[in-house]
Formats: sequence, C-alpha cells, structure tokens
Amino acid sequence: MRGTDDGGPLSDAVSAFADHLAGERGYSANTVRAYRSDLTDLLHYARSRGAGSPGDLDLDLLRDWLWRGSQAGLSKATLARRSAAAKGLAAWLSREGLADADSGARLRAPRPGRTLPRVLTEGQVTGLLAGLAARAAEGDPLALRDLAVVEVLYAAALRVSELTGLDLDQLDQERLTLRVTGKGSKERVVPFGVPAQRALGDYLRRGRPALATDGSGSALFLGSRGGRMGTRTVYALIARLLEDLPGSGPAGPHALRHTAATHLLDGGADLRAVQEMLGHASLGTTQIYTHVSTERLRQSYRSAHPRA
Repeated sequence: MRGTDDGGPLSDAVSAFADHLAGERGYSANTVRAYRSDLTDLLHYARSRGAGSPGDLDLDLLRDWLWRGSQAGLSKATLARRSAAAKGLAAWLSREGLADADSGARLRAPRPGRTLPRVLTEGQVTGLLAGLAARAAEGDPLALRDLAVVEVLYAAALRVSELTGLDLDQLDQERLTLRVTGKGSKERVVPFGVPAQRALGDYLRRGRPALATDGSGSALFLGSRGGRMGTRTVYALIARLLEDLPGSGPAGPHALRHTAATHLLDGGADLRAVQEMLGHASLGTTQIYTHVSTERLRQSYRSAHPRA
C-alpha cells in the first residue's frame, strides 16, 4: 500500500505480500491492483479496531470487515475477491512467521441474503434440549455428556474451542460460573444457569466416570474413548441436532453462541455485558447481534401485523 497509508508493521507486511503476488506468484497487474485496493481498505478498518501488527488480524476482525462490506452493498464478486485477498494475506503471514496462526483458514465470504448469523427460536432451543434430556434420562454416559455440552454452549455462549478446552477446576458449581480461556489466552468468568448446573451435575456423577480412563487427565468433557472431547465431535453433534430444524445459516456450535447472545439482548441485557460474556475485544463485534434482534423483529412484524 505504498502511498496510501502511514506505514507501520501491518502496512509493511501487506506491502510485502502485494510484492510477493506480483514478483513470485506472477499475478496480473490488474489482480494485484485489485488486491492492493482491498487490503488498503482492510488496513484502514484494522486501524479503526486498534490493530497495528500482523498478529492482530484475527478471524473475528476479518469476518467483521467482510460483514461491513456486505452491509455496504458490495457485490458477491467483490466480497469473494476480498475474502480471497484476506485469506491469501493471512496464509502468507503465517508462512513467513509474522503471525502465530493462519487466521483466514476458516474465512468465508458472506453469502448474499445471508449476512446475519443463524439464530434459533426459544421454542427450538427448548425442544432440542428436551430431546437430549429424554435420551440422557436413560443413563447413557454419552447422552448425559451431550446434554451437558449443549446446555453449557447455550447457557454460557462459549466458542467450541473454549468448551473443549475446559478442565474440571475451571467449573464452579456453587457459584454457577466457568473460568474460560478465550482468544489470546485471555481468561474470563462466565455464568451459567440452573438447567446447565443440573446437566453438569448428572454428567459428572454418572457420565464422566463411565467414560474416564487413565489418560483422561483433567478434561471436563470426554470423548467416547476417554480422551478430551474434540471440536469435530461437538460440530458433528450440533449439526445432527440442527439438521431437521427450519432456518438457514451454518449448523455448527457457533449457532448456539449466536442464539445465546441474541436471546440475551432480546431479554434486555446490556450490550457491554454481552460483549464481556462473549469475550469480544471490540464492541463492534458484539453489535452484530443488535442487527439480528432488529431483523427478527422485522420478520415477526411482517408475518403477524395486519398492516405490514
């Protein structure tokens, strides 16, 4: 981005990446010019979020940047190109050792008409949990674990990596809190409710002991072979639960996190309190859920009001 910004580590890295595309990858002048334009916009957005080094370009920031572009009415082709530019940059930063991980590996361009996250209704959540509770009532260890997993994901609005990373000593059943290690190894304490407490208690009494082996260690949630439950297992569980429910959008654990945040705001929770609970570094990331609540209100109005 020579001539388009004030320099700095992130700007220098992006310029070097653009030179790499032109000199080593052999991209056409037009493609490099388009990527430069896209990444200049990303630089300005990153600065507005307080990001000044390559390591600051995390997945949330990249997603928010693309989401902002989709709300500004950018075309599908432009969003796809922006996604490709961001993914290419993130991969290059990781390969060059300028960032600890490839933050763009899971980045996807927002789909037209599907820029808001998937949110379940309260009735859908209640039905989903009731089905899990019925299976857990039979005493199967994995069913007890699955109920506790879904209750905690929804109650505490956790990321899947935060859930699978939980150890026994991070659970306080008396205070109904979890000590969670989030992005950047930052710890936060999040609350959960009585239904989740009951599910966790049943799992710890009847489920975990049946699953545990000598190699289980301190992991809270265990897999079928006694090791720490993996993120893929959680994804498969949630996808299976959501596949028959109406609604569009990704059918993974993040849908429960989105749902919890939206239900909190619908219920009158303060936006900054929700930001703290979710572990968002920026309030702007949390504000997407205010858009979700507004869209849900519009949809309800259109379907129910006689003069809509």
